[in-house]
Amino acid sequence: MGPSWARVGPIDFAQGSRGRLSRHELRSGEYDNLLVMPKKLSRRLSHYDVRGQACMVDVSSKARTAREAEASAFVRMTPEVLRALPKNPKGDPLEVARTAGIMAAKRTAELIPMCHPVALSHIAVTLRLCENGVSVATKVKTIAETGVEMEALVAASVAALTVYDMCKALDKGIEIQEVVLERKSGGKSGDYRRSAKRK
Repeated sequence: MGPSWARVGPIDFAQGSRGRLSRHELRSGEYDNLLVMPKKLSRRLSHYDVRGQACMVDVSSKARTAREAEASAFVRMTPEVLRALPKNPKGDPLEVARTAGIMAAKRTAELIPMCHPVALSHIAVTLRLCENGVSVATKVKTIAETGVEMEALVAASVAALTVYDMCKALDKGIEIQEVVLERKSGGKSGDYRRSAKRK
C-alpha cells in the first residue's frame, strides 16, 4: 500500500512562531514511506538511492576522459534597452556578463549540491546582440571522471543574470529565457545534441 497523500498538508502555525501540527500530521513512519522512490526511477536518476535520498555519485572507478559541454540562454529586452547598452554607467554589460559566466562555471560545485568539483581546462562565454535581446553561448572542457554539463549551464545562467543586473534600472521586465544544454560529448552516456526547440 502506497503512502496516504491525502494526509499530507500544510503545517498550522496557530500558536505563533512555535506552532503545532494540525490534523495533517503524518503518522509514525509515514514520512519515511514518502521518501521511497520506485526502483525503476531510482536506477535512472543517479543522484538518488533506492530510498529516494539524494547522494553524490561515486566516480572513483571511472576513467578520466575528455568531456565537453555547450549551453545557451537568451535575455529578451526592448529595443530601447538594447540601444542603451553602450552607454551603461556600470560598464560594458556584455563584457561584465562574460566574465561572470566564466567565474560561475568554476564555482558550480559550490552552487549545485551534488556536483563534483572539476578542474576545467577551458571556458568560453560568448554574448551576441540580437534584434530583440542578447544571446548567450557557453562552452566548457575538461579531462575528468564526470561531465561538465552543469558548468556550461551555470555559466549561461549567471551570464544572463548579469545582463539583467546591468540593465534592470532601465527595465525590470527583461526576461531570461531558454537556458538549455545544446551539446555534450564524452562519458558513459555518449554524445548529445539538442535537436529542436521544445515547447
